[in-house]
Amino acid sequence: MQFLASLLTWHNLVNLIDILVIWFLIYELLMLVRGTKAVQLFKGILIIILVKLISWYIGLSTVSWVMDQVINWGVIAIVVIFQPEIRRGLEHLGRGALFARTHKVNEKEEDLIRQLDQAIQYLSKRRIGALICIEMETGLEEYIETGIPLDAEVTGALLINTFIPNTPLHDGAVIIKNNRIAVAAAYLPLSDSKLIPKDLGTRHRAAVGISEVTDALTIVVSEETGEVSITKDNELMRGMSRKDYLKFLRAQLYTEESQHPRPENFFTSLMRRFRKQGGDQHEK
Repeated sequence: MQFLASLLTWHNLVNLIDILVIWFLIYELLMLVRGTKAVQLFKGILIIILVKLISWYIGLSTVSWVMDQVINWGVIAIVVIFQPEIRRGLEHLGRGALFARTHKVNEKEEDLIRQLDQAIQYLSKRRIGALICIEMETGLEEYIETGIPLDAEVTGALLINTFIPNTPLHDGAVIIKNNRIAVAAAYLPLSDSKLIPKDLGTRHRAAVGISEVTDALTIVVSEETGEVSITKDNELMRGMSRKDYLKFLRAQLYTEESQHPRPENFFTSLMRRFRKQGGDQHEK
């Protein structure tokens, strides 16, 4: 008991809080730079620090001095290089978003779903092919770099115009990041899965392919049938009705679990339904 009492002192408690705050700030920094080009710069900083430690340990004085200069002047460079992430972090802090998301976030998600629905309904009825990929937790920078930058607000009209046949941007995927259209005409990896039905084309294979390597949510509109499909976590859900895909999008994109069903529960039940439907079609 005396040993525990000696540990539970005010000084030790302050040290513990100090460590937890630092770890929290590091975690938030990693969340801010995840999926951006700043990740590579962050790795470069870690390499510089590692070289400094190794050179100091084995006695490479010149290398150690050079690394000291790089680190000293690098503080200014970091402020310049990471300016977008620093600004975003300060904005999040000002909104209190580091600790809790407000209902306004869901309002943005609902507006995104409304615009997606407008585009899906138009494209589906006219059998215009479309491939829309929404970034979730895993960054899609590798695929964003293959597309044509737009950085535009998501609107149904813009999505419809993008996929009109014989236009420069219609071939490829639209990638949505942070509720904005990042790029159009992006290339997604094609799946080699033998489980994909033969009647499905490149768009569906690309949608399944991106779901195999990331947690992105991808919407496909078939140009042959107008059928709406969604891929998520290496699963393909075909023939979704308007009611089904709206419910699924809200379950995946909403952040307040108290007002909406948990994504995994609805996702599991919907998977079971479409697997059964796919099995029945295969038997026929």
